[in-house]
Amino acid sequence: MFLSAYWALAAVVGILLSTRLRTLVERARSPLGAVPGPWYSRWTSVGSQYYWFTGKKAIYVDALHKHYGICLSLLSHSEVDFASVSAAKQIHSFRTPFPKTQYYANLSIGMGAANVFTTTNLAYHGFLRRLLFPPMSESTLKTYEPIVDGRVRLAVQRMAEEMKKRGAADVFKWWLFLATDTIGELAFGDSFRMLEQGRENQYSKDMKMIARLSGLRAEHPTLFKLASYLPLPVFRASVMQVQRIRTYAEQSLERYRLAVAAEPNNPKPTVFTKLFNAGDEGLSMAEITSQAQAYIIAGSDTTANTLTFLVWAVCKDEKIKQRLTAELAGLPEDYTDEGLKSLPYLTCVIKEALRIYAAAPSALPREVTGLGCEIDGYWLPGRVTASTQAYSMHRNPIAFPDPEKYDPSRWEAPNKDMNDLWMAFGAGTHTCIGIHLAQMELRKSAAAFFRAFPNARVSLREGFCDDDMEQVIYLLMFPKKKRCLIELS
Repeated sequence: MFLSAYWALAAVVGILLSTRLRTLVERARSPLGAVPGPWYSRWTSVGSQYYWFTGKKAIYVDALHKHYGICLSLLSHSEVDFASVSAAKQIHSFRTPFPKTQYYANLSIGMGAANVFTTTNLAYHGFLRRLLFPPMSESTLKTYEPIVDGRVRLAVQRMAEEMKKRGAADVFKWWLFLATDTIGELAFGDSFRMLEQGRENQYSKDMKMIARLSGLRAEHPTLFKLASYLPLPVFRASVMQVQRIRTYAEQSLERYRLAVAAEPNNPKPTVFTKLFNAGDEGLSMAEITSQAQAYIIAGSDTTANTLTFLVWAVCKDEKIKQRLTAELAGLPEDYTDEGLKSLPYLTCVIKEALRIYAAAPSALPREVTGLGCEIDGYWLPGRVTASTQAYSMHRNPIAFPDPEKYDPSRWEAPNKDMNDLWMAFGAGTHTCIGIHLAQMELRKSAAAFFRAFPNARVSLREGFCDDDMEQVIYLLMFPKKKRCLIELS
């Protein structure tokens, strides 16, 4: 009996060793061995995983590009990151785009259904996009401009009140409240009223944690699933956050349903109306709820984070601020978003903020299909992940000299390479569906802020310093201390 157990154990160990050896041989023979990168990347993903946990993977990947080559770098035995225009166009082709990897599907865990952001099915994504994009188009959004105006004015008013009382305003907090309220009213017909309340609650705390916890769920889905049964505090927090966001979505949909029922002949139009009425097109309530969750998540801290860095960067450079405020001073009191689009320097200020402080600068992982393909002269086998990240594309030193410098004037005469490398809202068929709303909010908010506070400056109160604004990047980007204090000089 003892000998039988011994030989059984030996057989199991032998199988495991054989499997491991076969894996090592496959990796040694992989065509990816020809891709420049750290020697350990051929065998393991431990390097990129470590930097992901510290919120610095995008920065790590960019450092690899600087060391091994601007165009591409090996991140692991199954992932290559590209930072060339040619690769980005091939990977994100409008005609034959590479499908999203399992990373995105993992984001759906706990949501009940895939949504326009998380689905890996190209046909389903196209179907959802046809439903969701028309209400978010530039022409349709003009209908909702008064709503955005009202929210922006209230945000600036609340900042002024806080400056008077506290000596400085935390613009990160107020921009988060603004973005949250705006997407709530535009999508569901009713604001979350964060600006009116003006204080932290569970909802705003969940919005602040989206970037880190969403990325955690995508990178480690198994631990996320086990968090309900095992004492894993961080993962359990992610489980609870998903459940609460689902509740927010369900409550918002129910409020809108009741509002429509109260005025069936004249319902309040929202960007969500077509989707809400999409039952005839085959959408279940679970699918509709998942889209609502995606709207809440994507429409909140993304715009708020970029706005925060924009204000901080402008306030740190007196020449940039004076030029911007002088341009804004020429606006009439009843200016519109169309009028803001015509302001050349404001456009440059926003474009540069989106270059250095894009809300989603991390990798966009795509899967190589079939037997494989060639990208930029390197052969990638099927099922390998081909990534691009805005963080590196936006820091190409040839297209953007002194890439870490916030310099709006570089966009006054952009060349083709600059425009081709710019991908602040993603690329190809998966370009952010809320791009026009985000740009409207950025224009309206920046204009209103610097017209109201032309002498704004970065505050040193309460120990606030540049270190607080260090970029932390998981799935999305946010300032390290999640605050940004601005005062009047």
